[in-house]
Amino acid sequence: MNPAALIPTPDTLQVPWGWFQVLLLLTLFLHIILMNVMLGSGVIALVNLFRAGGEPTPLARDISKKLPFAIAFTVNFGIAPLLFVQVLYGNFLYASSVLMANFWLLIVAFLIIGYYLAYILDYRFDTLHNSRVPIIGLAVASLLTIGFLMSNNFTLMQRPEAWTRYFDRPTGLLLNLSDPTLIPRYLHFMVAAIAVGGLSLALLGEWRVRRGDPGAAAAVRSGCNWFAYATIVNFGIGFWFFGVLPRQVHDLSHFSGVLIAVLLVVAIILGAFSVIYSLQARVMPTLYTVLAAIFVMLLVRDLVRVAYLRPYFSLADLEVVPQYSPLLLFLVIFVAGLALIGWMARLAWRAVTAGEVRS
Repeated sequence: MNPAALIPTPDTLQVPWGWFQVLLLLTLFLHIILMNVMLGSGVIALVNLFRAGGEPTPLARDISKKLPFAIAFTVNFGIAPLLFVQVLYGNFLYASSVLMANFWLLIVAFLIIGYYLAYILDYRFDTLHNSRVPIIGLAVASLLTIGFLMSNNFTLMQRPEAWTRYFDRPTGLLLNLSDPTLIPRYLHFMVAAIAVGGLSLALLGEWRVRRGDPGAAAAVRSGCNWFAYATIVNFGIGFWFFGVLPRQVHDLSHFSGVLIAVLLVVAIILGAFSVIYSLQARVMPTLYTVLAAIFVMLLVRDLVRVAYLRPYFSLADLEVVPQYSPLLLFLVIFVAGLALIGWMARLAWRAVTAGEVRS
């Protein structure tokens, strides 16, 4: 069966696709940073508690107070990029979501479980005793499972040739396990989250050092080490990931292949500098270089998707029926929303650092 026959007809756009592409990259960049902080700090807290035999540690207590906020911000900032990718690639994403519908719906359940356990850890940290490790372990496992299911869907949407398996198993239980890129892609994102989670702890320690807390210097060094060693491991995973990509993705006879190669070199250089800075415990240079590296890798990620879908689809083929007023209204609300979220984030930060809020 020709897989192209299974691809639904795309919807028309109100404005040229480039507007949505820019908004997708911007909102995804914000979401990825928050997701990395959330998941990475959770993993670090789990390791910290496990090493301490479940005994309360200042680091784990600190993370437990901030984890519910991190989950909330991650989820809310994840809505916009999901909507924009549906606008541009909805005919692919809706199809893959239906193929794995039961697993896709389970994401909500896993999110509720992880969020609920994060609040239990926050509220009852000092009274949980031997339950601390299992509770944060289950919370982290729920978040990791969400990442795995998301990776399945966003790789399955790129492979219409795999959709024909539906006719053998029309149950909504299809995963993309046969794709050789699935595991390295998933690990690449998860290990990057650990690295950025470590850097977020180093940033918090740096802030406390500047406020006159000399004991926070150890947290800076620890966070930088988490970032550096996780990033070094991720270099290996990244090369594995690149090595199993199909030839059409990095074919240098296409402009996209050349651009992917150039951007990958830039990302590797930025990543190498970020590791060097972090090993020197230079937090701010590490932050600047890793933010640039993340943005470059998001560009690569998008170009890889374009290369995967090239035989079936091009964004330039999307029909445009001009209607700019909804976009203008959205942009006004979007900017106002960012300002409101920034204000709420400052209030939450002040409350958490002062130990005043427990909700």
